[in-house]
Amino acid sequence: MLRIITDSASDLPKSYIEQHHLHVIPTPVVIDDVDYLDGKTIQTEEFYHILDDIKRDVKTYHINPAMFTDAFLPYAQAGDSIIYLCFSTGIAGTYNAANIALTGIREDYPDFDLTIIDSKCASIGFGLLVNKLITMLEKGASKEELIEAADYYIAHIRHVFTVQTLAYLIKGGRLTKFKGTLAETLDMKPVLIVNERGALAVVKTVRGRKKSLRFLIEYARENGSHLENQTVALCHGEDLESLNFVNSLVQENFHPKETLISVVGCAIGAHTGRGLVGFCFFDADDGKYRNYFTN
Repeated sequence: MLRIITDSASDLPKSYIEQHHLHVIPTPVVIDDVDYLDGKTIQTEEFYHILDDIKRDVKTYHINPAMFTDAFLPYAQAGDSIIYLCFSTGIAGTYNAANIALTGIREDYPDFDLTIIDSKCASIGFGLLVNKLITMLEKGASKEELIEAADYYIAHIRHVFTVQTLAYLIKGGRLTKFKGTLAETLDMKPVLIVNERGALAVVKTVRGRKKSLRFLIEYARENGSHLENQTVALCHGEDLESLNFVNSLVQENFHPKETLISVVGCAIGAHTGRGLVGFCFFDADDGKYRNYFTN
């Protein structure tokens, strides 16, 4: 059987996961020296309440080879053909750990047909990619076509997001304390993207929360392609007010065919805190794969 699996950094809603019987490998998070699994032993609402206390010790680490072995081995034993879409290597070491596990499993199951794809994506942008390939799989696409389509969509996906506070970027060392504290004092908000290498990059810094949220729309207007024909995606770090504000602008400006909405999980939320809002879409149409997305 051909199957697609992914990890919890894709931030797909539980309803989607259940509807499509999707295997999602949970990302680990450590809170005050206790290990939890994103979406399995800790849920986002509880996680963000903990994270709100900046003094709590919250860390993440990527899924390790032993965890991947546990996840992959039943498929090797069953003789299934698998595509694993993983969290961007520009942000975490997930891809390398998955390959280490695969090498070990193939010592006992040399014919295990597993293809590991670096999504170069994060959060619901990653989820959008998974959604594309799941739709194609359910409509009969071959493994070769799915792998080819993954390359196409990875090249055309866009992520743009902003954060409410810089405290977690400072705490995680992604921003120096001096620059971060100065920016906080001036109410400066960074707008970030996931670039073509799958790494985080700041594209603009603006003053004020509402201005940063509005810039997500400006970025999409400049970089999107016929969003009215797309399934687009929004994510938020347990901040419904900001999410609803941006969603109203998205609907008003772009009238997308469908909007996928999710909460940012532990893998990214630990480094951004409550209040992240992101908008993800494609900068090209479905190209040669359009027949899979017509009713």
